[in-house]
Amino acid sequence: MLTDAMLTDAFLAETPRERTLDEIKEESIARAERGGYPLIGLDPADVREALQSIKTLDRDEWAAAWIALGDRYYAKAQAAADGTEANANYLRAWRLYSFGRWPVPSSPGKQRAYTKALQAFLAAAKMLDPPLETVRIPFEGAQIVAYMRLPKASGAVPVVLAISGLDSRKENLIDSFGAILPHGIGVIAVDGPGTGEAPIKVSQTADRMFSRLIDHLLTRAEIDKGRIIVHGVSFGGYWSAKLAITEHARIRAASAQSPAVHAAFQAAFVEHKLLGNREYLFDYAPALTSVFEGAKSVEDLKVAFPRLSLSAQDLLGKPSAPMLIIGGALDTQVPISDAYLLLASGDAPKEAWINPQGGHLGRQPKVWPEPVIFNPVLIPWIVRQANTVGL
Repeated sequence: MLTDAMLTDAFLAETPRERTLDEIKEESIARAERGGYPLIGLDPADVREALQSIKTLDRDEWAAAWIALGDRYYAKAQAAADGTEANANYLRAWRLYSFGRWPVPSSPGKQRAYTKALQAFLAAAKMLDPPLETVRIPFEGAQIVAYMRLPKASGAVPVVLAISGLDSRKENLIDSFGAILPHGIGVIAVDGPGTGEAPIKVSQTADRMFSRLIDHLLTRAEIDKGRIIVHGVSFGGYWSAKLAITEHARIRAASAQSPAVHAAFQAAFVEHKLLGNREYLFDYAPALTSVFEGAKSVEDLKVAFPRLSLSAQDLLGKPSAPMLIIGGALDTQVPISDAYLLLASGDAPKEAWINPQGGHLGRQPKVWPEPVIFNPVLIPWIVRQANTVGL
């Protein structure tokens, strides 16, 4: 029988090296061809064309290649004779710009790509029905920026509070969660701390940002106050898991994909699994460092990470909302022992979908790609939670 210690030892057994530029190109094309993250929705032909002009690992050079291609489709969208054609080209431009800033806008060029991604996405969003509302909530001298879509209904509706991960954004989530609207459930999507347009960076108290957003939802007449469901993906899964405990009295349920809980925040994880992680396309350590206030190096992360542990914060034994935990037993970014630890804690029964052959988020190329997990696994669970009486 595998123990937690054995799983952790296996998780830390090998430290891979960083990908070279040629390896990044090869892997990017392979993921585009199979619809793998972070190239979901990108045309492989576009990916090949952009990569041909990238000769170094310089971040501005990377961004420039994707911006040039995105600009082409943005111009096509503006010149389009009908809304359908315009929408398709705006979305194509958005995906290209967004990959140009991936994983985080860590240079002037990547920041420019991110700005263009927002512009292209919002241009496409003007054609959405039901419409997209940009919600701006005052918060600590700044603002929380979120996107909300609600189904057409005669009364108050349930809503999913969707939290992005380290390198995904609220734009990705509001796009994916369009699938929930036909079920009579709305969605409000927000960037996680330290990412996108979030007003604060990651800390052990950054969940206060989501509590403020819940405060806002409770003021909205269109939303059923007793049916707020939280979902988080990757780093967003951590926040979702934490909110299941800290906000259990105000939310109906929470789902979390590959949530870091304890082992993923230890120094051993930073030392052995940050640099050169092969599930992550590139720049995993720089991306994680960027979301922490004042962090400049992996050494800084070794100090900051352990503070986030839900065990260290004495939260794991506390009452919680019902949960769904999605993960992969072969995940190299978050050890599966964290999912098991969360499953065994608290006072409320939890459900799990664990792919024994899956990696991060439970993904398994060609068998369980991200959309296949999202639609047949996650969406039905959320619908069931929203419609269950007596929780």
